[in-house]
Amino acid sequence: MVNLIVACYTVAVIFLVYSCIKIYRKVPADSREFMDPLSPGLKVIWPWVRILAFYVSENLSVDYLERISKKLQISGLSYIMTAEQYFAIRIISTIFSLGIAIICGVLLENLVINYLIIAAILGYFLPVLTLNDLRKKRQGLIVKSLPVYLDYLTMSIEAGLNMTGALSQAVERGPAGPLRIELEKVIRDMRAGMSRAQSFRNMAQRVQVTEVNSLVSALAQAEKTGASLGQTLRIQSDQRRVERFQRAEKKALEAPVKLVFPLILFIFPVTFMILAFPIAMKFMYEL
Repeated sequence: MVNLIVACYTVAVIFLVYSCIKIYRKVPADSREFMDPLSPGLKVIWPWVRILAFYVSENLSVDYLERISKKLQISGLSYIMTAEQYFAIRIISTIFSLGIAIICGVLLENLVINYLIIAAILGYFLPVLTLNDLRKKRQGLIVKSLPVYLDYLTMSIEAGLNMTGALSQAVERGPAGPLRIELEKVIRDMRAGMSRAQSFRNMAQRVQVTEVNSLVSALAQAEKTGASLGQTLRIQSDQRRVERFQRAEKKALEAPVKLVFPLILFIFPVTFMILAFPIAMKFMYEL
């Protein structure tokens, strides 16, 4: 009887392995020749991401995939994964969070369904929070480096270069970051025959930053009215630098308000305990 059970389990495992191999072979090859390299964490789960993206993407609506693609583009992840692969990562995150919750519940001998549901919801929305954080970080880096690139563009334009040459000089000498990548795309679009205004509009749609939208509008207006391009860039550079100092002053003024909560919760109780301990001990010895 035992041998029969072992044989049945062995056959089941063999069929499971065979089915998994067959399912994986149906997934088309993942060509990443023109994509950015994966992080070490994504490399571990990437085979499962490919499988889920291939078998689940058929059930996703086109509108949902377009919205996710735009979010990936704004966050700078459009050259790492597709919208289908991002949804597959959300599924894997849900399963992983649910598995961790089940393991913790079994170890603590307190497996509660409500906790499992909460863990699954948190796992499903964790990639969304990560994507929003990456978007904010990328937009912050673009806003921070924009005045530097505007200075390079202004000096190059005033030195007699055209916009393509000025952009090339700015990209060559400017700091590395997402804005440099976006300007390289602008240069590529302009060399491919796209108009300057449309190339900058495409960049503004990709980054979704108010300062970049203002720059693009100013450049388009200068091109239509025949205004001095160097003067327009200089005004934009000065304005962006003033806004950067204003943001720094705002953060400095907000610091005392943000320190109130940790002071009340962590520092003040410890201080009161240190001050009250000698007094309490003195009263105890006197009694």
